[in-house]
Amino acid sequence: MRYTGLVSVLSTVSVVDALVQRLREEVLDGEIAPTATVAETEVAARFGVSRPTAKGAIVTLVNSGLLRREANRPAYVPALTPDDILDIYRVRIPLEVEATRILAGQRAILTEAEAAVTELEGLFDHAPTSQLIAADLRFHRAVIAAVGSPRLNRHYSQILDEIHLTMRQSRYALGAERIGREHGLVLEKIRAGDASRAAEGMRTHLEGAAQALAEMLAASS
Repeated sequence: MRYTGLVSVLSTVSVVDALVQRLREEVLDGEIAPTATVAETEVAARFGVSRPTAKGAIVTLVNSGLLRREANRPAYVPALTPDDILDIYRVRIPLEVEATRILAGQRAILTEAEAAVTELEGLFDHAPTSQLIAADLRFHRAVIAAVGSPRLNRHYSQILDEIHLTMRQSRYALGAERIGREHGLVLEKIRAGDASRAAEGMRTHLEGAAQALAEMLAASS
């Protein structure tokens, strides 16, 4: 039995994954600016990959929300609006509030989330934006992962790139101290088994963040 075709497929998948990661980093770091196009031919030429490989990576990023595509036009980086931010958080908030409620009911000890809070508390507000965002998202991913639900993880992963993009494009300036304090209060209520206050703390935190990010984006437009 020959496995040449299978090896070729696996090789192609790994190249697509690597290209997806590189393009994701460029979008989230602002190297590819809002409204800039990401055409298959240009990506293929720039990275020395086949056009189907470039197309596969672009489709993945369109599905994650980091790129958008209209009929007969190349994909492009969306320039988010305040309404986009509020809509993304409209989907995000119920997932994280319910996760928090579940974990508080279990009096869960969230080691990874606590480490993220410690990291935030150790950052000054003039730390690189990318570092603040990474620590912030690490906390929230840890809360979702701790529930142990593959479906919850899958749904959350589908909006994670867009959440990251809202932070980047709004010039995220909430402050490490504020974020760390609010995260810490949520963890405190989870450890105490206070499900209603833990859930309300997470809701208040995320609703405040959504409003602040939307206002920052509007001010910078």
